Amino acid sequence: MVIWNPWHGCKKISPGCANCYVYRRDESIGKDASIVSKTGDFNLPLKKNRQGNFKLQSDDGTIFTCMTSDFFLDEADEWRRDCWDMIKQRQDLDFYIITKRIDRFSECAPPDWNDGWNNVTICCTCENQDRADYRLPIFLDLPIKHREIISEPMLEEIDIKKYLETGLIEHVTCGGESGAGARPCDFKWIKKVRIDCIRCGVPFTFKQTGAVFIKDGKTYHIDRKNQMPQARKSCYDYIPCANIADKIIYKLPDRKILFERLGHSNFRSRFRLSQKDKDYISDKGIETIKSHAKDFIADRLAPENPKNDGEQTPMKGHPVFIAQHATACCCRSCLEKWHNIPAGKPLTKAEQDYITDVIMEWINNGISNINGG
Repeated sequence: MVIWNPWHGCKKISPGCANCYVYRRDESIGKDASIVSKTGDFNLPLKKNRQGNFKLQSDDGTIFTCMTSDFFLDEADEWRRDCWDMIKQRQDLDFYIITKRIDRFSECAPPDWNDGWNNVTICCTCENQDRADYRLPIFLDLPIKHREIISEPMLEEIDIKKYLETGLIEHVTCGGESGAGARPCDFKWIKKVRIDCIRCGVPFTFKQTGAVFIKDGKTYHIDRKNQMPQARKSCYDYIPCANIADKIIYKLPDRKILFERLGHSNFRSRFRLSQKDKDYISDKGIETIKSHAKDFIADRLAPENPKNDGEQTPMKGHPVFIAQHATACCCRSCLEKWHNIPAGKPLTKAEQDYITDVIMEWINNGISNINGG
């Protein structure tokens, strides 16, 4: 990982800055991180070795720029133009700029930026919904060729699906907060953004758990050295068609406990077979209904990224549709929440058979209750 810090120091501007790692590190050595100054690496992209070759080469990978400050910080306005000139000169390098100040981009862009430069990726941060809804509309309206979003530290559940649906976002990264005083990150927040990325075909990275991580209602305190490895171990990254989610380890719920939970859900428990549904089952026969269930699952649930996921199952029109909603087998998000089957992977035959069995158990129970009553 190559880092280019042309200047150092920053000013805190939003909730995500509260426990800034740069401030923590500088304080530990008696330095004031709010003082912004040029560094000795200001001209790193143009530095050469003794053989007269650039020290930074294209095979060094992405150049992460201004990681101990913000590239669009107003205190750096007098230096930024020289940086743009170096970036333009080094078209063989890819520069990656993360910013909380996307609202300053237009006044800070070089005059020859036009519709963007191919070797520059701008990554806009949004630690909560408020910052997402302020920064991302600005971000999407700018002439940038490569856009990414990062929510780190992720401070609450955020909904960015409408921004992903534009097709302008190339990647999303989420992660918890590290260091002393770290605020908690809930795994369900990570999973929410991940499934929105899957539905929009956007690659997703779960970067780190953070120091305080909540999973299934339980809080874990995780050492710094384990925060990134634990995130990687979860296999919750997503790249379309890369089959990463096949590696996720999960356990199907106990069937009795599942149906008890469904019965306690105000939404799930309201579904009932109508007389029309019962007549249809009687007319077609239970085996035909089971065959329909298999077909619906194969077509509407089994693909890695089903068409219109979240909206693909009608609320009426077939007994199987009713059973799908009643058993939380209606979309990949519900399958993950209620049945632990990860989104972002094609369903195996065993998984499809399990879903069919759950649906048919609900239907059979409904018929038995009706006949018994």
